[in-house]
Amino acid sequence: MHYHEQANELDDEIELPPSKTKIKQQMHELQDLGERLTELSNEKLRELDLPERLLDAIKELKKINKFGAQRRQLQYIGRLMREVEPEPIIAKLDAWNGVSATHVAWLHRLEQWRDRLLDQPEALGELLAAHPQADGQRLRTLVRNAIKERELMKPPKNYREIFQMLKEIMPE
Repeated sequence: MHYHEQANELDDEIELPPSKTKIKQQMHELQDLGERLTELSNEKLRELDLPERLLDAIKELKKINKFGAQRRQLQYIGRLMREVEPEPIIAKLDAWNGVSATHVAWLHRLEQWRDRLLDQPEALGELLAAHPQADGQRLRTLVRNAIKERELMKPPKNYREIFQMLKEIMPE
């Protein structure tokens, strides 16, 4: 085995620490997350189960109205954020903002049903069989009107209303 091959094998085994740039980027991300937390109500902050020091720092920031002091307090919040696991907080914020993967999947499912209702006549029967509580007559009318809207190039009022009705029929 040659010297260069041995050196390459050793390089592959040694795990390097993160670069200064990477560490700085992570700190900025934590500070940004801390800033997002400052925009939440006290109720939502309690739901996140944050450390007491962090909660106090966030509440203190809300009282400060001088820009320089706010910036310093945000930096302090960013430092405190290093002691917290950010993933559960991010997941909770995304869920509250309607960005969660399950929410997006649900919206896509509703859109697919709406498109099927307009393109496939048998889809309405399937939907009503799966969801007997749905108002079939109202849905039929909306589907018929949405198809006319599309043909006449009118604004999609009924198209949107079908989506709202599907949200009621198939809750998340």
